[in-house]
Amino acid sequence: MEMPLELANISSNQDFILLGLSVRQGVRGALFVVFLALYLLTLLENSLIIYLIGSHRELHKPMYFFLGNLSCLEMCYVSVTMPSLLVGLWTGPVHMSFSTCIVQLFWFTSLIGTKCTLLASMAYDRYVAICRPLHYPLLMRPQVCLGLAMTSWLGGLVVSLVKTTCIATLTYCGPNVLNHFFCDVSPLLNLSCTHVALTELVDFISAIVIFGGTLLVAMVSYVTIGRAVFRMPSAAARCKAASTCASHLVVMGIFYSVVLFMYSHPHRVASTNLNKLLSVLYTAATPTCSPIIYCLRNRQVHAVLRKTLRQRSASLEN
Repeated sequence: MEMPLELANISSNQDFILLGLSVRQGVRGALFVVFLALYLLTLLENSLIIYLIGSHRELHKPMYFFLGNLSCLEMCYVSVTMPSLLVGLWTGPVHMSFSTCIVQLFWFTSLIGTKCTLLASMAYDRYVAICRPLHYPLLMRPQVCLGLAMTSWLGGLVVSLVKTTCIATLTYCGPNVLNHFFCDVSPLLNLSCTHVALTELVDFISAIVIFGGTLLVAMVSYVTIGRAVFRMPSAAARCKAASTCASHLVVMGIFYSVVLFMYSHPHRVASTNLNKLLSVLYTAATPTCSPIIYCLRNRQVHAVLRKTLRQRSASLEN
């Protein structure tokens, strides 16, 4: 039976109401200050990394090229979800139009897919550097790095377009209340009053392809790296090789463990406070910590940063 036109248009006429982090008024004020500080710190950290990589030739290497892409992605990524979180903490439940919600969903799923592919590309870069050092200039030449980066960004956009189109064509009959602080896949599917089996299947398959495929590439790369490190003759060489991978392993481990728990389900998942807490972890905390983890033990970045600060200081004195 054909759906009446009035019912079919309900989803595009109504607003979605995002409950946000359901906490007391006094606590919301404190959390607003904390998350605003995290947001500004994330933008500052990643902007600094992009500036250092772009302005110093000694950092014009594949590893830092991917790190610059990751920093750019983290700035976009946190800017998609953090504003609605902050508004919710400041004013309470957020009213968001259907089109705005779908746009937020599109950019979020696109960037999360791109991040997975970039992390896998960085793992491959470390594999080539440690396991095939003589072939590194050829295998990781600028054209290859640019191709991997473009594939990451475009692949995320294509997968997100398919997922978002499926979700945007569903009908939402109300009440359109999302127990979340941004428009995510499962909360939207839970509100739909039409059959969502096909959309769930598309979402599940895309999650397996993106998350599972990139995680497999990263795991194979690091298993091979581990074997190569254990075969190195000296302890100093083993420590040096391990230190170049430690930061990436930490960031990748935190990100994939949370994301796989959240999204690799064949059916929609009810939104709970635990899900919102985990979402805060990978949408707010991880983008803030990633630049610190990547650069904390990187001597070359430290040297470039000190050089830049000395130059700025000297220019101010003159």
